[in-house]
Amino acid sequence: MEQEGSAGGDATKKFEKHHLKDTIKRRKDFAKIKQRHAIKAKKQARRAADNHTEPTGSDEEHRTKSQQKAKKDAEDFENMNVDDFFQADLDIEPDMSSKANKGRKRKRGDTDGTLTEAKDAGSGSESSSEDEEQDFEAHKKQMSSLAEKDPEFHKYLQENDPDLLDLEEVDFKGLDGTEAESDDDASETGDAAVSGDNKNEVTLAVIKKWDKSMAEQHSLRATREVVLAFRAAAHASEEEEKTFKYSVSSPEAYHELLVLALNRIPDVLQHHLPVKESSSGKIRIATESKKYQTLAPLLKSYFNSIVYLLGFLSDALTLRMTLTALEVLLPYALSFKKIIKDLTKTIVGIWSISTHAESSRLAAFLAIRRLIVIGDPGIRESVLKSVYQGLVKGSRNTTVHTIAGVNLMKNSAAELWGIDSGLGYTTGFSFIRQLAIHLRSSITNNANESYKLVYNWQYIHSLDFWSRVLSAHCDSLTEAKKGQQSPLRPLIYPVVQVTLGALRLIPTAAYFPLRFHLTRALLRISAATGTYIPLAASLHEVLTSAEMRKPPKGSSVKPLDFSVNIRAPKGYLGTRAYQDGVGEQVQELLGEFFVLWTKSIAFPELALPAVILLKRWLKDVGPHSKHPNQNAKISGMLSLVVQKLDANCKWIEERRAKVDFAPNNRAGVEGFLKDTEWTKTPLGAFVAGQRKQREEKAKVLEEARLQEEERKKEERAEKKAAQRNGKAGVESDEEESEDEDVEMEVDDDSE
Repeated sequence: MEQEGSAGGDATKKFEKHHLKDTIKRRKDFAKIKQRHAIKAKKQARRAADNHTEPTGSDEEHRTKSQQKAKKDAEDFENMNVDDFFQADLDIEPDMSSKANKGRKRKRGDTDGTLTEAKDAGSGSESSSEDEEQDFEAHKKQMSSLAEKDPEFHKYLQENDPDLLDLEEVDFKGLDGTEAESDDDASETGDAAVSGDNKNEVTLAVIKKWDKSMAEQHSLRATREVVLAFRAAAHASEEEEKTFKYSVSSPEAYHELLVLALNRIPDVLQHHLPVKESSSGKIRIATESKKYQTLAPLLKSYFNSIVYLLGFLSDALTLRMTLTALEVLLPYALSFKKIIKDLTKTIVGIWSISTHAESSRLAAFLAIRRLIVIGDPGIRESVLKSVYQGLVKGSRNTTVHTIAGVNLMKNSAAELWGIDSGLGYTTGFSFIRQLAIHLRSSITNNANESYKLVYNWQYIHSLDFWSRVLSAHCDSLTEAKKGQQSPLRPLIYPVVQVTLGALRLIPTAAYFPLRFHLTRALLRISAATGTYIPLAASLHEVLTSAEMRKPPKGSSVKPLDFSVNIRAPKGYLGTRAYQDGVGEQVQELLGEFFVLWTKSIAFPELALPAVILLKRWLKDVGPHSKHPNQNAKISGMLSLVVQKLDANCKWIEERRAKVDFAPNNRAGVEGFLKDTEWTKTPLGAFVAGQRKQREEKAKVLEEARLQEEERKKEERAEKKAAQRNGKAGVESDEEESEDEDVEMEVDDDSE
């Protein structure tokens, strides 16, 4: 018996710990439902009395029984002890209010981008209006009791927040703009001219009045009217006619309304619902408060209008202003999952489209970053996935005009994966795995076009993007400052393996530009993380290809821009211009690879195989070989690389001979030449000079490209002007001929 008693006590404690609060809450909710039905019965009786009709006996009897039952349940619950509570029947009736809410959600429609509710004239709208009326009555009773219990605080509310005391006037029903305007609203918009279709025309005077109310009093009523007008302005570009409370036809009023809605509403919301942010970036809003529940329809309508507006804005200044205002408002949108999803999709679309101005794209990125910082893990994951999808979609077409925008996307998006490194690892692993699956499919599939799954700009930019993510967050200095390794560091191995596999998938000369792109991505990882990646062998494969062994043929083609090409056109293959370009790329990448280890104590052993292979290649293509290349420019560039490698080997050997520690002393090996600048080494000085020359050359080419674009624009403008003048000349000639005909007729009549 004692064991049974102890077991029962344990069960009681377990129930009290895990289920007591929820059970009490459900019983209270059920009591509220019963009370609501009783109030509803009273209202029906009152309406019947007003209409001079008496309720039927059955209705009166049912109402009396329900009131008695509700009273009895309340008394039983208050008099119930703990033992009786645990022994009571725990079957709770379904919450009818939740079902009603689900019904109302099904009636809500977001097809027009705003919060609208399909209200019928029947029982559905009547019950919802009754619930809201009950809420208002309960709130007014609380405020009246507050005046008796704490008159000083009631007086403070009257002076500072009168809308809270008179909440019935701040009615946010009808945000679809279809309901009739109340007397207070009419007085608020008294200067508005009503058009023939019963719409209030928004004028500058009305906007000024709203602005004054929102600035001085933080008026929620004026805010509601601004939201309604802003909704109409956001949908002004629609071809279909929709019913809105306001209409905006003046460009000046339209602009001032946008400025008011985007600049004032955040201040009003901050006044009534302040956002509290901790030092770690976490925010808190009183979402359980009565005022938040009252403002929720307004917030939904406002955010939906912003989402709809962002889809049509083309002016860079207005777009940036809207995104800047939205960044401040994002904490209020976290409770609405669908709105967050729509906002993310819209903002990422702006950020990933290269036709938008750079300022607008940066403003969109700041909004995305803010959303990741303040959002929960679910929001962060969905935003990161949307950003990656936008990056892949925006990098489909890469030209000399869009390459800067694509690099902007990759650099900015790489920062987002470091905000939550744990979540960044999981999302990054899934995306890198997807790239590996595409590569495996291309290798195992024998179809002729299977390689195109990998050899395209989207795939190459994706690998380059992950190299930027790892180099930004797995940098040795960054990890040393944090005192721990980055959670993203395990992604280095799969990224390197997938990149090397894609690099060697098609070893033909036409795809040498793609090989150079991926080599640069691997060099970026190696430089930032200190990971050794063998790249000299893949560069040597380029030199030993048939393209670089045979004598070049003459051609008048321009040098190929390797930065915006992953495949060389057929007209370039075998030409001197293409061979020279490939030779320059090999020289640059060999120097960039070996300069990473120019201060390493093992540099002579590292460079020895490459030096032997390069000397052998120079001997095979030299003038005394059986198949001379006859391209002295390439031979000269690679001979210079060999000389610098030999010089750096001798320089390291001289300093290595003076050390006093054994090779197994890891601290001494890692500290070798630690205080020496890499530019002071023979190879480092050579690479630094090469970088400076390339930067100057790229600057000259960019200036020439811009001048060419300006010249073409001027030519197009002159051509259009000439066409307009030509049309005007034809029209004037026709008019002159008509005048001559009239004069001839007049002369004939006179004769």
